[in-house]
Amino acid sequence: MKKLLTVIALFALTTLTFAQNAGVTPGDKISFTATDLNGATVTSEMFAKNKVTMLNIWGTFCGPCIREMPDLAKLSETNKSNGVEVAGIVIDILDRKGNVDPRIKTNAQTIIQQTGATYTHIVPSKEMFGSVLKNIQAVPTTIFVDSNGNQIGEAYLGSRSQKDWQKIIDEILKK
Repeated sequence: MKKLLTVIALFALTTLTFAQNAGVTPGDKISFTATDLNGATVTSEMFAKNKVTMLNIWGTFCGPCIREMPDLAKLSETNKSNGVEVAGIVIDILDRKGNVDPRIKTNAQTIIQQTGATYTHIVPSKEMFGSVLKNIQAVPTTIFVDSNGNQIGEAYLGSRSQKDWQKIIDEILKK
């Protein structure tokens, strides 16, 4: 019996440790180096120039992701003066070897052009899959980040209208 309790305690401790270290959670610092769709280097230092950065994780295969992109483009434009920037992370752009899939990249660029979502779109690095993207199970997923690179609140799953996103942004800015 004592041995069984020891095994259970070790399992619980391991599970708790894993849960605490699994991906980014509210308040965690998000740090990365990657590129955008044009090949320019993008780092987590991008957060410092804004009060809030809205990171929208999307896929080229995702209808709800694509349908909300025009609203995200409008949010990006209307909130620049408030110190809010929108950035996208194209989750499905890498092939199994970690290289940019040219077909997916072309598709992503077409989607961006058609939706008017001309804000920065990041090609995720391997580093990002081990941190900020580690627990992403569905798209779209949106994360808000403060000027210090810390995640604000929980991740938001699913798409929303411009009006609904604006309410969330306004609440974040009040805090």
